Amino acid sequence: MRARVLEEATRLFAAQGYDGTPLQQIAEAVGVRKPSLLYHFPSKDALRQAVLDALLSRWADVLPRLLMAAGQGDQIFEGMVREAVGFFTADPNRARLLVRELLDHPQEMKVRLLTQLRPWIEVIARYLRRGQEMGVVRAELDPEAYLVVVANLLVTGIASTELLGVLVASEPDPERQVRELVRVAHDALFVSKEIVPGRAARAGVPPTAVAKPAGRAPARRGGARAARHGR
Repeated sequence: MRARVLEEATRLFAAQGYDGTPLQQIAEAVGVRKPSLLYHFPSKDALRQAVLDALLSRWADVLPRLLMAAGQGDQIFEGMVREAVGFFTADPNRARLLVRELLDHPQEMKVRLLTQLRPWIEVIARYLRRGQEMGVVRAELDPEAYLVVVANLLVTGIASTELLGVLVASEPDPERQVRELVRVAHDALFVSKEIVPGRAARAGVPPTAVAKPAGRAPARRGGARAARHGR
């Protein structure tokens, strides 16, 4: 029952806001009486805190596993993106609620982000700097700023997919937009050509993220001779 309450509370808080959602409505959505809901969550604020904890504390469990895999040369980029995309696309209300909470309760969310997510941003940024040292991650990349921008694109992008999707197709296709978001994040992160796979593995960058050198275009007549003579 607890999981069902959290799911319905997430949906209603995302759609109507915390202040606009009475406990009675959540109880009715779950199919229980209000006293039964209060047995699990003693107050409306306690329920809200539990919902936010479910959204943010998850990464304290997921990220260490992904980073340990990355240390062994596994697919850090794909692993993290797959986890994040899967989590939010499984229930877009999670992304919508985060956006609403950031707007409605900025000070409280700032404290939560600082305590629950910022330490992991710093850890992941160190991995990106190691990739820069190995020549796999773009040298001009600002690791912390990159992670914040990608997180913002992911959350707000999934939160608004159904609405903004009408701009590009008569039938919104969330998967199409998510694929493009992942491509943008990938191409902004990795050096695109002539990366040695062994160097990528040692840097903790996924082998599948390493682009193969593009095939050479057919040489124009006289091209080699012109090159030798500086023309």
